[in-house]
Formats: sequence, structure tokens, C-alpha cells
Amino acid sequence: MTNHDEDEPQGGLDVQLAAELVAKAKAEGVSLVGPDGLLAGITKTVLQAALEAEMTEHLGYERGEHPAAPTGNHRNGSSAKTVSTEVGP
Repeated sequence: MTNHDEDEPQGGLDVQLAAELVAKAKAEGVSLVGPDGLLAGITKTVLQAALEAEMTEHLGYERGEHPAAPTGNHRNGSSAKTVSTEVGP
């Protein structure tokens, strides 16, 4: 068992980050749930980052870079997409 200071949040960085996001959302009057809420925004940001990372891994180069050798498979723009999740579109 570890000894924690009473003022120190428990659970590590993830819990601290989540607590900060919730506090900021409340201070700015942002709902935690709903289409424009904090949870939907975080979900969108995480999904977008994961899809970008997947594309970078698949193609072998970062957005804005040029491939080392032409493969015929490249980034050619983007378009709006809607992903259906448990917290909404």
C-alpha cells in the first residue's frame, strides 16, 4: 500500500486530466453530455487522432510529408464523415 498526500489526486495522470477537463467544462458552461458536450468532443478528438495515426501507419509517412518512394497509395484530401458511437454521432 502506498502513502498518498491528502491533497494529491489519486489515479494518476489520466484521472487528473479528466478532472481538469470536467472542471474547465463546468467553468465554461459546457455540458458534460449531449451533442455539444464534453464527452462528445473528447470522443471526436480521440477518434480523429486514432484515424490519423492509422493512416500514417498504413501509408508510412506523416500528413504534410511526401512518401519516400511512390507507391500509388497516398493522402488525397479529406471529406466530412460521421461516425456513430454510443454517445451519439
